[in-house]
Amino acid sequence: MDVDVDLEAPCAPEALFAWVDDLGRYPRWLDLVPRAEPDAALDGDPGPAWVVDLRARLGPLSRSKRLRMVRTVHEPPRVARFQRLEHDGLEHSAWVLQATVEPIGETASRLTMHLHYSGGLFGPVLDKKLHDEVARCRPRLLGLVAGEATR
Repeated sequence: MDVDVDLEAPCAPEALFAWVDDLGRYPRWLDLVPRAEPDAALDGDPGPAWVVDLRARLGPLSRSKRLRMVRTVHEPPRVARFQRLEHDGLEHSAWVLQATVEPIGETASRLTMHLHYSGGLFGPVLDKKLHDEVARCRPRLLGLVAGEATR
């Protein structure tokens, strides 16, 4: 499954990128990620790692998943890519999240979030939930970006 979601923000790319290049900041603005904590770097990790909890609720049903994600691409203030990288010797579904920030004129930016998931745990629930969640979190993310700009 591949999901793309866009968000426009009235700020410089650097201000927006600061909220998407560190998974530890996602719980402050994205309910789908209630927890993301730094994890120890291990041999073979191309960048910093986080243990991330994902939770999706649709009506009375809830699904959750814990992943170890590693930042594999970091090109500030444009691109951050995170990939699932477990070191337990088991085969896991692929999770790839890429955040791309582009300037729009002189005073705005566009964030594109691309999620690739190769498993079946969440199914079509994740596609709709991610779109709904990003739409709902937009004011929260924009408020956090604006709050940092005024410091």
